[in-house]
Amino acid sequence: MAFTLDIGQVAPDFRLPATDGNTYSIGDFSDPFLVVFFTCNHCPYVIGSDEVTRLTAEKFAAKGVRFVGINSNSPNTYPEDDFPHMVERMQAHQFPWLYLHDATQETAMAYGALRTPHFYVFDRERKLVYTGRGVDSPRDVTKMTVNDLDRALEELTSGQPVSVPKTNPIGCNVKWDGKDKHWMPADACDLV
Repeated sequence: MAFTLDIGQVAPDFRLPATDGNTYSIGDFSDPFLVVFFTCNHCPYVIGSDEVTRLTAEKFAAKGVRFVGINSNSPNTYPEDDFPHMVERMQAHQFPWLYLHDATQETAMAYGALRTPHFYVFDRERKLVYTGRGVDSPRDVTKMTVNDLDRALEELTSGQPVSVPKTNPIGCNVKWDGKDKHWMPADACDLV
């Protein structure tokens, strides 16, 4: 089996605390479509593209798309990725998504998260229809030429098949606890 969740696979469940004080699992989201994305507080690729992600989330909210961000980074690698900083970040930016904390990194491993940000789009049956990057230049969106996430959601919410179901996520690798900050699991690899 590939490291990263493959197209057609069902969203792995989780039970994670969020910055809003609640705990969530997959079953808590009744929205027709679900975007789960791995993100964090410090990564320049996340920070550079957060506002584009916000616009995409706001654009598709009325079409039944729910966004859920998950921070799996070890605060032992980057202290600013700890839960209190997550709460501060959400208070400061008021992003239109839930922000969950994967302290054990089990959810990142179940999904096969490669980088921050890394997006996973699920259909009504919670089967994966898109995985990869949000945009082609997340660190500097002024150079962006493609918004893959927007295209995938446009096709999905219009009842069309997703024309490009996989792209390679662009960003910092997930910061695995007890490992060098550049370490990735041996079976982690590009998606295309």
